[in-house]
Amino acid sequence: MTPTADTARTLTAPDGAPLAYRLWRPGPPRRVLVLLHGVASNGTRWSELVAATSLRDSWDLLRPDLRGNGGSPWRGRVGMAEWCADLAAILAAEGYARAVVAGHCLGANIAIEFAVRHPGLTEGLVLIEPMLREALTGSMRRLARLRPLFVPLAALVRALNALGLHRRRLPPLDLEALDRATRAALAAGAADDLLARYASPLLDLRTTATAAYLQALIAVSGPLPDLARVAAPALVVLSTGSAFSDPARTERLLGRLARARVVRLPARHWIPTEQPRALREALEAWCAGLDPGRRAVVY
Repeated sequence: MTPTADTARTLTAPDGAPLAYRLWRPGPPRRVLVLLHGVASNGTRWSELVAATSLRDSWDLLRPDLRGNGGSPWRGRVGMAEWCADLAAILAAEGYARAVVAGHCLGANIAIEFAVRHPGLTEGLVLIEPMLREALTGSMRRLARLRPLFVPLAALVRALNALGLHRRRLPPLDLEALDRATRAALAAGAADDLLARYASPLLDLRTTATAAYLQALIAVSGPLPDLARVAAPALVVLSTGSAFSDPARTERLLGRLARARVVRLPARHWIPTEQPRALREALEAWCAGLDPGRRAVVY
């Protein structure tokens, strides 16, 4: 391992959007695992996993701040088309011809969309608690019903932003530190802390631009492509007690994937926070089983 193996990098999209990401790569490009975060999150969602996983020995690990989040501030249009194009651009810039794309929540939905839009770039998928519209429950189901109202609201906020009406600074969000504090609270019996810390729109908006947040909610509650169109193998990791979706219905819907392995973990939704070791072990075992002969990188 070299001291500069994990580096912060940036790329400017054709429309001028800044794209920030971290890349663990000790040497020339190897097989790459992309880690996509969820709503109102950023690449620090995966800091613990990257620090602990044995995949560092044989894989490169790419953690983008999705457009509109973290170090990739953007108050213009944000959605599946932009996120998928951004990821394809980052992979090309770093010399990767294919990638295993992993994601949590919204990140899982983006991974599915990416696999359909860019099948040649997708070596595999890791879908951690994907949000399938037909399986949503509780507050997410209500959000899906209100989704048509969010579309013009997001457009209005973007228009106001274009006139210069927006917050000038947003405080950074360190999810590695927040995850550790949350697990300590859970261990002390404060079970309500999980929902209070991770399911509060008011807390989300403290660190996320309003336009980006609204558009992320539109995306995470919207329809996805036909899962039968996904040709890549997939690892699916589901919460047994999901706060936002019906696990059994989600698993049935995911049966449309051609090649999927399902792992179920006791969690409410935030599997990287609640079950970091079990998630890491499942991910490592599945990646070890991928056919290395299918690797393709550009040197």
